[in-house]
Amino acid sequence: MRVVSLVPSLTEAVAASVPGALVGATDWCTHPAGLDVARIGGTKNPKLDRVLSLDPDLVIANEEENRAPDLAALRAAGVEVLVTEVRDVPGAFRELARVLDACGAAERPRWLAEAEKTWSRLPVPKRRTTAVVPIWRRPWMVLGRDTFAGDVLARLGVDHLYAAHAERYPKIPVEELRAAGPDLVVLPDEPYRFTADDGPEAFCGLPCALVSGRHLTWYGPTLAEAPRVLGEALRAART
Repeated sequence: MRVVSLVPSLTEAVAASVPGALVGATDWCTHPAGLDVARIGGTKNPKLDRVLSLDPDLVIANEEENRAPDLAALRAAGVEVLVTEVRDVPGAFRELARVLDACGAAERPRWLAEAEKTWSRLPVPKRRTTAVVPIWRRPWMVLGRDTFAGDVLARLGVDHLYAAHAERYPKIPVEELRAAGPDLVVLPDEPYRFTADDGPEAFCGLPCALVSGRHLTWYGPTLAEAPRVLGEALRAART
C-alpha cells in the first residue's frame, strides 16, 4: 500500500499505525519527527504532479483542510481519494478507524484504543467556563459552530461563545470578542501561532490560556493525551 497524506494529523496517525505505508505528505506534516517521505506542498496548494509521480494507491484528505478542486483533479487522474469529515470527538474516532483500515492496518492500534478509553472516562466538569477561541488575527477569526476543537473544549468544560454562529470560523472584530464577556480566552499556537507576546495583549483584563494547537485540533495519537495537556493549560489560566 502506497499512501499520500494531505492532512498532518492523519499523517501522524498512519505513520504510527502502518509503518512504511506513507510515501508522501505535506510540508506541514511535522509529526512524527524525522518522517522521511516525499513532500508535496501545502494542504491548500499541493503539487498534484508530485503526488501523481509517487504512484499512490490512496490519497487521504479532509473536507475542511483540503480544496475540493484538488481532490477532484486527483480522482480524475485515476487516484483513489478518501476524504474525512470530523466535527466532534466520536467522529474523529470513527474516521481514524476508517482511514487506518483503508491504509492496511492489520489491527486497531493501541494508541487509538487508549484514546477512546481516555475520552469515554472523562469526569463531568465541576464547573463550566465560557470562552472565545481565536484561531487567527488580521483579521480576527474564532471557532464557530460545529467544529472538532469546539467539541474538544466542551467536553473539558469550556463553552465557546460562538458555538451557535451561522459560520464555522466567523470573522469577529476583537472589540466584539472582548465585549462578549467571556470568562476565558483560549489561544492555540496553530493555525495562527499565538504566544505570550502575541495575542493576550488584545484581551487586557481577561485570563488567557495559551494551548497546544496540535492537542486542540489534531485527531490522531495526540487524542490520548489531549485531555491532560489541555486541561492543565486551562486550569492554569483560570486560577
